Amino acid sequence: MGTQFPGAGPKRKLVPKSILALALAGVVWVPLCPAQSPTPDWQAAAGGKMTFDVASVSQNRTAPSPRAWSSNFPLGPGDVYVPNGGLFRATNFPLVAYIDFAYKITENQEKFLRPQLPNWATTARFDIQARAQGNPTKDQMRLMMQSLLADRFKLSVHFEIRQVPVFVLLVDLPGKLGPLLQPHRDDSPCATTPWIPSPPPGGLPETIDTRFPATCGGILSMAPSAPGRVRAGARNVSMELIASSMTGGSSGLDRPVLDKTGLNGMFDIAIEFTPQIDGPSAPGANFQPDPTGPTFVEALKEQLGLKVEAQTGPVDVLVVDYVEEPSAN
Repeated sequence: MGTQFPGAGPKRKLVPKSILALALAGVVWVPLCPAQSPTPDWQAAAGGKMTFDVASVSQNRTAPSPRAWSSNFPLGPGDVYVPNGGLFRATNFPLVAYIDFAYKITENQEKFLRPQLPNWATTARFDIQARAQGNPTKDQMRLMMQSLLADRFKLSVHFEIRQVPVFVLLVDLPGKLGPLLQPHRDDSPCATTPWIPSPPPGGLPETIDTRFPATCGGILSMAPSAPGRVRAGARNVSMELIASSMTGGSSGLDRPVLDKTGLNGMFDIAIEFTPQIDGPSAPGANFQPDPTGPTFVEALKEQLGLKVEAQTGPVDVLVVDYVEEPSAN
């Protein structure tokens, strides 16, 4: 997370998705004139179809608990990754979370994915352990997971482009960014592992702007400056990832967010706000929102120099053609 903003949902820490939210079982939305989209560029760049050498899938029947979710690297759409010698290990996740990982699903896309799935795909939980040769990248692991889901869950999918209500993300004042949004410096330390290695002996000290996370490549939860607020940040991420991570949860944005800022390259970002407490991804019952903090939209303008406007626009939607519960190993 990569992941999304805490206010934009809960999958992913990085900040995990609200994978316990209820889905509308058995409902499939079929547009009248779907425009099937090509294979995403990242899949071609990662090498196309791949498979694990061995894999185990088992249903987890322990009492449901978000604290029981675990994986040996973050499963979000960002680049944060732990080199693992070809091992994939995840515990207590529902099928929807594995689909999200396999197809690099963003918050923009997941709101269209969940209603297509049967109830068990969002409530039953599965443990998956798999092994591949070498040291595959995170995107190559995604491709292997696609093959595993097709084999064990008979998952068949395709992408379609749909015109839907969206928010577009824009620069508020052309030519001016907010104080907590800046182009990423190529010469700054930028590890994509959750744990930052120490500088080599005798090397120069590495200075990192502490307004932003130390880890690069995904959106991470950060400690807020005051109780009753949430804070998130990222380094070396695209505006497309930033925009697509804003949908849902306590951000209050109930539509996909499309990047129309015109800002190219990679950016460092941080945002802090008082979350809404009435959404499915709201903080816990004991959370007391800070009434003096900005809303998400206010923080977007004041801290990042950005704004959102309601429009209609194209969203790449993952369409589920078929899925079934897996058999035992």
